[in-house]
Amino acid sequence: MGTPLSTAETHRYVALLRAINVGGHIVKMDRLRALFEDLGLANVATFIASGNVIFDSPSTDTRALERQIEAHLKQSLGYAVDTFIRTPAELAAIVEHDPFPGEDEADRHALYVTFVREPLGADARGRLSAFCTPTDEFHAHQREVYWLCRIKMSDSPITGARLEKAYGGSGTMRNVTTVRKLAAKYADT
Repeated sequence: MGTPLSTAETHRYVALLRAINVGGHIVKMDRLRALFEDLGLANVATFIASGNVIFDSPSTDTRALERQIEAHLKQSLGYAVDTFIRTPAELAAIVEHDPFPGEDEADRHALYVTFVREPLGADARGRLSAFCTPTDEFHAHQREVYWLCRIKMSDSPITGARLEKAYGGSGTMRNVTTVRKLAAKYADT
């Protein structure tokens, strides 16, 4: 188990993991918490069984933390688990951002947020905008890609693989409701 760290020397983070409890990769949340604690991360908690892990670390290098977590999870689980770290303040900003101004909340079937490593360049934004239709609309902001799907996602011709090809990297997607809940739960940390 990880050693709890002094709160004066730590920072709170949320790791958004890809490939947890989907596609046959089942990981119990107590095991996932233990894997993070093995890395010396403190105050580890999980939120919903879809790969959202909250933890404290003295590090301010989130990219190094992502690589460290990815290497440990791959070694422990036997498959790659892309990791995308955000702070509670970044999650709050994601929730506050209005990617589709004027869109009535009641008219939306679902709004999804895909977390990526780097902001999308102009070419990737162009490829993403080519996917826009009356039922599917996309918006890139900071290190997130917003997808407004006005039908069931399963009925859309857009897939995660097509999106990743468009923006040229991996990502992990969450329904905005999950992101809102995470942001609200950890707003004061």
